Amino acid sequence: MDKQQQIEDRLWDFIDGLSTPEEKSAVEKLLQTDPLWQTKYRELLEVHQLFQSTELDQPSMRFTRNLMEEISKYKVAPATRSYVNKKIIFGIAGFFLLVIVGFLTYALFQINWSTEGSSSLPVDFSKVNMDWSKYFSSTFINIFLMIDVVIGLMLLDRYLRRKKQKAVTH
Repeated sequence: MDKQQQIEDRLWDFIDGLSTPEEKSAVEKLLQTDPLWQTKYRELLEVHQLFQSTELDQPSMRFTRNLMEEISKYKVAPATRSYVNKKIIFGIAGFFLLVIVGFLTYALFQINWSTEGSSSLPVDFSKVNMDWSKYFSSTFINIFLMIDVVIGLMLLDRYLRRKKQKAVTH
């Protein structure tokens, strides 16, 4: 904090009567000896007196009623349940469930269940060296992802059309 700000803070505490007796005596001593403190004190005292002399305007007796009448002219936003379309939420949830089920099904069909070994698991993960490029470049994955993109775009189109119709009707 710079010196000017510290002087103002201490003087405001002195003017408002918030300073301790030790601080009060120190500020009084500085006011008697330091011309910078004296000029700042006069400025702040004028501002303080100006705030004390100004009278705050009271609102009219009908202020609340006038305000409420103005607010009632505007349409109030509907409750959350009415503008969150549950079909869209279910569509998005169904899309993600379809993707998860598809990947799990694909992964389960890739496991070699006839592997013999001492492990209780059918797959020995210590010897697994997966080449992901052969799975993600296959025709099945490409077709699956294209269908997902088309379904997503259809849902987005349906949502935007409904939003446009609601905007036109209101």
